[in-house]
Amino acid sequence: MLGEQQATLLVVDDMIENIEILNSMLSERYRILFATNGLDALAVAQKQSPDLILLDVVMPEMNGYEICVRLKQNPVTRAIPVIFVTSRDQEEDEEIGLKLGAVDYLTKPVRPSIVRLRVGIHLELKRYRDFLTGLSMTDGLTGIPNRRRFDEFLETEWLHAIRAKTSLSLIITDVDYFKVYNDHYGHAAGDRCLKTVAQALASGLTRRTDLVARYGGEEFACVLPGTDHTGALAIAERLREQIAAQRLDHPLSPVASFVTVSMGVATLQPNQQLEIQALIETADRRLYQAKQTGRNRVLGSDEKSCV
Repeated sequence: MLGEQQATLLVVDDMIENIEILNSMLSERYRILFATNGLDALAVAQKQSPDLILLDVVMPEMNGYEICVRLKQNPVTRAIPVIFVTSRDQEEDEEIGLKLGAVDYLTKPVRPSIVRLRVGIHLELKRYRDFLTGLSMTDGLTGIPNRRRFDEFLETEWLHAIRAKTSLSLIITDVDYFKVYNDHYGHAAGDRCLKTVAQALASGLTRRTDLVARYGGEEFACVLPGTDHTGALAIAERLREQIAAQRLDHPLSPVASFVTVSMGVATLQPNQQLEIQALIETADRRLYQAKQTGRNRVLGSDEKSCV
């Protein structure tokens, strides 16, 4: 959870002296980033994910209102609270800013005590919003991200891959003959099985940029940004072996005496002409083929078993 000592603020103003004023008020308590134009502000917000943005309204080329709109349109930055700090003090100006998604509106010349209080209040509110968001995006059974978080993360990485012109890989995993396992051992054991598989997948993804989520029922999904198909197949095979190594008894499985999984792997280089659903459908189709051709295997673009 967010603590004030760790909070990062982005100050955006085309006048260096205004940035220095806010920096003198806030730098003892927070880490301060700054930008003097709209494009730099958007780039810093995208890369650094500050906890709060203090944004001037009147700037050349791209004003603060335009910057705020673009921040709110970007899945990576839309949740960052924005406080407008401006000399424009008309009621309609404040109304415009709040309608665009800002959380507060401060007029210049700013008073240090008020700035510190407002910043502290909005960081505390963000702390609780982040906490509640984390709860809403965590699967209650397995403790890993849920389908909602998967959908949000995949959308974000899809858009990033379009901008960066990089590949994006997806692994969809299904526990082999899970219904048979559940019927034989009971729901409590079935739950423990899903927890074990989830944790094996989570511990097997070593990059912080990757995500494993519960996709639904006994299915899981791994999103691998910037990973080509060869790399994704290798990761999937390692994960399959890691789950098999748990040696969870499954005596009624036609595949093995322990719990196994089937995996479908898809890789695309996203562009404006492709829909995100194409990646999901490809991975899902390969998972189906893996199950049809014997299970306990990884299937990728060559449509041959990798085991």
